Amino acid sequence: MERLRQLVTSPRTERIILAIIILNAITLGLETSPWVMARIGPALLVLDKVVLAIFVVEVVARIAVHRAAFFKDPWSLFDFTVVAIALVPAAGPFSVLRALRILRVLRMITLVPSLKRVVGALISALPGMGSITLLLGLIFYVASVMATKLFGADFPQWFGSIPASAYSLFQIMTLESWSMGIVRPVMEVHPYAWMFFVPFILCTTFTMLNLFIGIVVNAMQSEHEEEAKAERHKLEADLRQASEERQQVHAEEVADMAALRGEIAELKQAIGDLAARLPARG
Repeated sequence: MERLRQLVTSPRTERIILAIIILNAITLGLETSPWVMARIGPALLVLDKVVLAIFVVEVVARIAVHRAAFFKDPWSLFDFTVVAIALVPAAGPFSVLRALRILRVLRMITLVPSLKRVVGALISALPGMGSITLLLGLIFYVASVMATKLFGADFPQWFGSIPASAYSLFQIMTLESWSMGIVRPVMEVHPYAWMFFVPFILCTTFTMLNLFIGIVVNAMQSEHEEEAKAERHKLEADLRQASEERQQVHAEEVADMAALRGEIAELKQAIGDLAARLPARG
């Protein structure tokens, strides 16, 4: 079991798995090409099954090594889920799962530390993003009701109902053809419509979306600070351990010197006694 643990946790094994994930991503992309499938399709399918078998063996080995701790680690559960989805027969009602095979590429996140930090920061930012999403939803609802009442009669294709207004306002928020496509035609009928659309853009595009960015950046900075703090604590622990080892070595050296002095004193005493006896015999 110890040899299996060393094999599973070895950096070399992680690099091999990462290379296999990249290879699998390439093969899954090639499977979307009819020209490639007509020529080497069977080989690609066999290679895909071999890669899946390697992933299954790797996950089973990690479960055998870590046991219950494996299912307590979110990243390990993510790997397990991705591999389990690939094992479901992609036939009949489950044929849609064939498209989900590409999720295996996402296992790269668990093997690249920088990607794990980014995803961890995004996950930690979800509570703040949820609050902003709720506020943005309220703004959209209020604006959709207003737009439907103001412009629905003249432009039913854009603002004829609350869902249609919400979708049009979402397009305006993304600044995709918002002026020439929607706002200017509306302003030809309602010249003062800019008094509604401009504040909406300022409130959503330039305020709310920037709040999203700010929360994500703050979360990534906090993640970086936590990592730096952990590294500092580890360095301090290593320095303390090194200092304790030096003190222990120094104490042992002092004890050895004291013992050596005692032996020298005893030797001098023995020499003195021997010297004292020699004249008496003469």
